[in-house]
Amino acid sequence: MLVGAANADDAGVYRISNDLAMVLTADFFTPIVDDPYWFGAIAAANALSDVYAMGGKAMAALNIAALPGSEDFREINKRIILGGFEKMTEAGVPVIGGHTIKDKEPKFGYAVLGSVHPDRILDNTKARSGDALVLTKPIGTGIISTGIKAGRCSAETAETFTRSMATLNRRAGEIMLEIGVSTATDITGFGLIGHLSEVLIASKLAARLHARSLPIFPEAKTIAEMGMVPAGTRANQKNYDPLVEWNRDVSAIDRVLMNDAQTSGGLLIFVPKDRKDRLVAALQKENITAAYIGDVSGGTEGEQKRIFVEH
Repeated sequence: MLVGAANADDAGVYRISNDLAMVLTADFFTPIVDDPYWFGAIAAANALSDVYAMGGKAMAALNIAALPGSEDFREINKRIILGGFEKMTEAGVPVIGGHTIKDKEPKFGYAVLGSVHPDRILDNTKARSGDALVLTKPIGTGIISTGIKAGRCSAETAETFTRSMATLNRRAGEIMLEIGVSTATDITGFGLIGHLSEVLIASKLAARLHARSLPIFPEAKTIAEMGMVPAGTRANQKNYDPLVEWNRDVSAIDRVLMNDAQTSGGLLIFVPKDRKDRLVAALQKENITAAYIGDVSGGTEGEQKRIFVEH
């Protein structure tokens, strides 16, 4: 075992030989959107993302499904599975089986097998002081999802948010490997602050973020200002706030957004400063969000405050 659960990394890694290791991950969840096809597609993109974040290539996947067994849901279940299958096909990943049980509330996702060279794993311990931080998708999916359920989100924003979550992080992962980066993580349930802190703790470093530079979904701030904040986001705020020093010019809403629990978010890439502009340009050339949001600095072991946020 080369990477296990000790540093809360994106996936596990197991060595097969001197030049081959397997990347292993599993992820599934309840519907994040109403459309069953897009639910399946987002679940697939989300599960694959952990492999890309480790610097790996996704090779094969297994379905994980808990679906209603009634006749009324038969077509819905087919659409969920089709959405996932077609997204896996887009990624070049065969679905070679899986397991399904009956459940009243749909739950869907995948276990994914990937490969990586043992010397090229992008694990949580490999961030370096002086790295720039680049984010490849907007944040705010948890808040947007809550707004959609309450009927407070425009159709345009709902479509943008859906397509973003269903977009593979594969190409962003390939580009960062071509440029050469220190490490990466993907932004999911623990939000930007939570996933960043995992890397900083494992690498014994700190970081400074610029709230004004964050890419945010349209209407996310407005919905958050209405008080429509999911429980997972509130939990993240409580859990990770001891690690953060907020400048007083950072608004309460920005603090919420930086803790927002994401589904199928972007890659947070730690790139040497002298390669940052090349990375940003290469991502933007392929219409991938590439927001430079902050920098990594030296930290001391056991340091309480890991993240310093200014407007």
